Amino acid sequence: MGTMIKNLMALVVSVIVVHVSYLGYIRPQASKLIDAARAAGQAPPRDFSIILRDYEQEVCIILLLWGAFLIVSKCVDVLREERYLFSLDLYKEAEEYAIEKARESGSGDVSQKDILIGLDSLPSSLRDTALLSVLRAGLRRYLITGNVQNAADAIESGVEAVGSRMDAENSMIRYIIWAIPSIGFLGTVRGIGEALSQANQALSGDIGGMTGSLGVAFNSTFVALVISIVLMFMLHQLQRVQDGLLVDTQSYCEEKLLNRISRVDEAA
Repeated sequence: MGTMIKNLMALVVSVIVVHVSYLGYIRPQASKLIDAARAAGQAPPRDFSIILRDYEQEVCIILLLWGAFLIVSKCVDVLREERYLFSLDLYKEAEEYAIEKARESGSGDVSQKDILIGLDSLPSSLRDTALLSVLRAGLRRYLITGNVQNAADAIESGVEAVGSRMDAENSMIRYIIWAIPSIGFLGTVRGIGEALSQANQALSGDIGGMTGSLGVAFNSTFVALVISIVLMFMLHQLQRVQDGLLVDTQSYCEEKLLNRISRVDEAA
């Protein structure tokens, strides 16, 4: 719920910032340039403000800021988790916690179940991370079956489940990237429709309105395609970071969990 509220707040901020920018600078500047060009009997210049002045471009820029926020926030979460959790030995810390509890209760034996309880006692902010959820799933499967191979299968299934969850969480970003060119195409249709409605004026020698409407069509498509390319590149970088997290999670669980429980089996 907290993440959803944060994302909605980011959308609201994007709408406010972009709309204020359009009202305060882009549209007034574009109108000034267009009026000056008409007064001089020239075509409007290819200025930045003129390219961005229409409503379709405004919506695309809002979606650009929102999509970039979603991608960057997910990248930051993954990189923070990799930087912090992968530097810790969570299994060893849980084992030390179980040993301390055993000393307090007067029993000297520490089992894998006690270590799992130690992992479950970690703060919820850690338990919900991909690494700890997969680690706990592997240890829990080992406790149920007593088989290291089954624990390895549970880790592999857990990593696949985390990957599927990440892919599902990226669905909104993919929708935004799909929607932006569609909005640009709507601007193209609107501009061409307006241009055709002014065909009579063009035949009489006044092509200013027709060329302006065609400018709406081409500018909206141009801006939408550029924005979608930028967001698609950012999405690929996010997916690369997420794939790295999955690989590191698998390696971590094999090193910190499977190697240890396999030694326990050999000793037994």
